[in-house]
Amino acid sequence: MAVPAAVVVVPLGVLFLLSGLIVNFIQATCYVAVRPISKSTYRRINRVLAELLWLQLVWLVDWWAGVEIRLYADSESFESMGKEHALVVSNHRSDIDWLVGWILAQRSGCLGSTLAVMKKSSKFLPVIGWSMWFTEYLFLERSWAKDEDTLKSGLQRLKDFPQPFWLALFVEGTRFTPAKLLAAQEYAASQGLPVPKNVLIPRTKGFVSAVNNMRSFVPAIYDMTVAIPKDKPSPTMLRILKHQPCQIHVHMKRRPMNEVPETDEAIAQWCRDMFMAKDSLLDKHLAQGTFGEEDYKPIGRPLKSLLGYLRTQVFPIKLVSERCLGTVGGGNLKISAIFLSFSRSSSCKTVRKMAGKKVDALEGEIGQLKADLEERTIDFHNQFASIHEKMEGRFTALENMMKKMLEDKQNPVTSETREATGAIQEEEFRTH
Repeated sequence: MAVPAAVVVVPLGVLFLLSGLIVNFIQATCYVAVRPISKSTYRRINRVLAELLWLQLVWLVDWWAGVEIRLYADSESFESMGKEHALVVSNHRSDIDWLVGWILAQRSGCLGSTLAVMKKSSKFLPVIGWSMWFTEYLFLERSWAKDEDTLKSGLQRLKDFPQPFWLALFVEGTRFTPAKLLAAQEYAASQGLPVPKNVLIPRTKGFVSAVNNMRSFVPAIYDMTVAIPKDKPSPTMLRILKHQPCQIHVHMKRRPMNEVPETDEAIAQWCRDMFMAKDSLLDKHLAQGTFGEEDYKPIGRPLKSLLGYLRTQVFPIKLVSERCLGTVGGGNLKISAIFLSFSRSSSCKTVRKMAGKKVDALEGEIGQLKADLEERTIDFHNQFASIHEKMEGRFTALENMMKKMLEDKQNPVTSETREATGAIQEEEFRTH
């Protein structure tokens, strides 16, 4: 069921802005206080912060819109994901390709260390752009004379990155459209190049620079091909916000960096050949509707994005309740009333229906965990009471022993009597 975009954008946008500004503030603090001392420590902290922010957008795809992403990869390629540095090269099919990459990175365990080559203006975007800057995204002006040195220095800075990262590079330079495809076909024909049917002509300068500067510390190129099933609607950010599901197919092939040629011209030709291979692969997908079911790898929909989203919204919701709805107590009551009202609405029923059996199973697990916790709490209380009782007995015995020792000092007795008294006291203490 479609939901008006404004109904989603306004409340979720406010919460994302508030939580994002909090993350940005912490990132800025760490950049000033931690990075000068240890760049590696800063990067590890920032990875966690960036992941908290990006999980909110992953939640939109996974749990709000219910987008299905089908990954096709051979076993070697699939098992390598998230375990190594990688240069990710993909065709640019839709306006959410970057978000598809984030979802695959999240499933691979490296969402917080995803990087990309972006337009320079992107870093000025509130929250997202600022966080990308703190995360060391590379920002270019689309002028090779200005960008060559910027790209080279940015790539070299990644040499000592402490954890596996993905650097995304969209070498087509722009999103695929029929008009742009026609222009690419005309250019290819005029230059004597193979004429593509499903991809654009790659711009190879950035790719050549990336390979030359990363060859020594990045072991692989992830060749990703994004396709939209012909009987499914094209995915857009607006469709996601309107709670309209869609399906995206991604083919992933790991290509070892040592297979890429050494010279600049040979590297550029290798890139063009890779895109012509993508073109043929997309032809096959268009005919069969799949990249090959034998290579299908389920990636699921883990709870991490849902829990991560809920965790980042706790403080913003409390802040809104206190500032906009009155006092803390009154605000919380009003917030609760709003949520109870919303739970009876049709949109909440839609979300409930979307979650289906998984939510029921989750509620069952939560109920079982709650019962186990209550049982363990009772056991702990009983054990604590028993220990407390024993300790009280020992302290009482010790107190009596001390009193008798003081009495012995005041009233001296024979050594035999003192030894006998001590033995009795010791036995009494041990008994307790």
